Amino acid sequence: MKSVNILLTLSVLALATFIASAYDPSPLQDFCVAIDDPNKTLFVNGKFCKDPKHVKAEDFFTYGLNNPGDTNIPIGSNVTTVNVEQIAGLNTLGVSLVRIDYAPYGQNPPHTHPRATEILVVLEGTLYVGFVTSNQDGNRLFTKVLNKGDVFVFPIGLIHFQFNPGHYPAIAFAGLGSQNPGVIPIAKSIFGSNPAINPEILAKAFQLDQKVVEQLQKKFWDDPN
Repeated sequence: MKSVNILLTLSVLALATFIASAYDPSPLQDFCVAIDDPNKTLFVNGKFCKDPKHVKAEDFFTYGLNNPGDTNIPIGSNVTTVNVEQIAGLNTLGVSLVRIDYAPYGQNPPHTHPRATEILVVLEGTLYVGFVTSNQDGNRLFTKVLNKGDVFVFPIGLIHFQFNPGHYPAIAFAGLGSQNPGVIPIAKSIFGSNPAINPEILAKAFQLDQKVVEQLQKKFWDDPN
């Protein structure tokens, strides 16, 4: 009887361990609609894998992050991305990298990464950075002024931004916890969606005159990402 109880206990622990370790895979794109016919499959959650026999060192390599991005645009920043599109070897590894260049008084405007936490380090200049928490936390704003060598973390999915308050250019590098973190620029997504959101909806949501909303929708929204 004692051996039966021990076996039952071990079985329950094994089942609990299995349940605790089982989970759905994290999405690597905005959506992946299920389909029963494999002949009509166009995408997978991520990328198809190359035969290991054909893998080369070049599959894990890219270059050019020593070159500054062009910040001569209205928002004054440029993001150079290194994700699975630039380094095929990043597929399934859950990490990517960006270089961000900021003109004086330039900004990387409020945006979110739906699939990744971001950790940013300042290489040159000064940045004013921050993120806003969810409704559950009262939409609190956390901000910090960063100088050369300082590091700041933006939690996954939260709206965040960076602004260069200085008279000189600034440079930052950031690591993100996904091979394809995605980016949703708030202003562009709301006022520059394709097709456009009904201006009546936005006017009510933002408590603005509908003509103001329509003017905002006509603007060209620069996206450094």
